[in-house]
Amino acid sequence: MDEYSDYAVGFMTKGEGGKFSITRVVLRPKVVFGGEKPTQEQIDRLHHQTHQQCFIANSVRAEIVVESPEHGSR
Repeated sequence: MDEYSDYAVGFMTKGEGGKFSITRVVLRPKVVFGGEKPTQEQIDRLHHQTHQQCFIANSVRAEIVVESPEHGSR
């Protein structure tokens, strides 16, 4: 992987007592590979492993969603 960027969007909802909290986060990663591009199976496996170790996913109570990532090559 030569380049990684992400466009994250958080969604707030009003909960108990009228207090707002972030209840959902959508990540839209863009990954650029130089050289040989990995197979879709390799990319899917990497995404799953990364999500398991994700600082955001392990730190917040909100739902974390990863939408179809963009993959490019140079």
